[in-house]
Amino acid sequence: MTDPVAMPAAPAAPEPVAVWHAEHRNFARLLDLVERELAVFHSGERPDYELLLDVVTYLRHFPDLAHHPREDVAFARLVDRDPALAPLVTRLHQEHRVIAAAGERLRELLEGVLADGSFVGRAELEAACATFLVYYRQHIQTEERDILPRAARLLDDGDWKAVADAHAGAPDPLFGGAVADRYRELRRKIAVEAGP
Repeated sequence: MTDPVAMPAAPAAPEPVAVWHAEHRNFARLLDLVERELAVFHSGERPDYELLLDVVTYLRHFPDLAHHPREDVAFARLVDRDPALAPLVTRLHQEHRVIAAAGERLRELLEGVLADGSFVGRAELEAACATFLVYYRQHIQTEERDILPRAARLLDDGDWKAVADAHAGAPDPLFGGAVADRYRELRRKIAVEAGP
């Protein structure tokens, strides 16, 4: 699967932009896993529902707890510096809500299948996966292309401190130093796919 999110190198970017970019890259890797499992499902075989549920759970929780609060502060400061960005920022906020709703629907379907083997129609599950993938990938691509370069150029050290202060909570439970028990198998799968 090719990653449709162009991730240009930005050697002079401030550290917070590099962190933002790295998180997007990690999210894209997880979306690649969802896409591969969707292809398995589409071929008529059984996908790894547990893996899918772990990916969706992570992408529903970590971004909402850490990534999006920092983005919200950065977005507000960007609009202060360049009011022409207001329509784009409004759209990105809306996309956060759409992605959350799509992820929640997909999570519910996966939990139903795993909890009691509930029948979920192939078309319904494929549509839920595809919706989640399309919206999430497009959202990341827009931020990478239209927001990160502007943030690197327009925001100053005080802005970045406010961004960092927007989340001082727990570290990333999947890509951080201490992997949460729930995500150990997912982390192992990512490492295997990355290769030596």
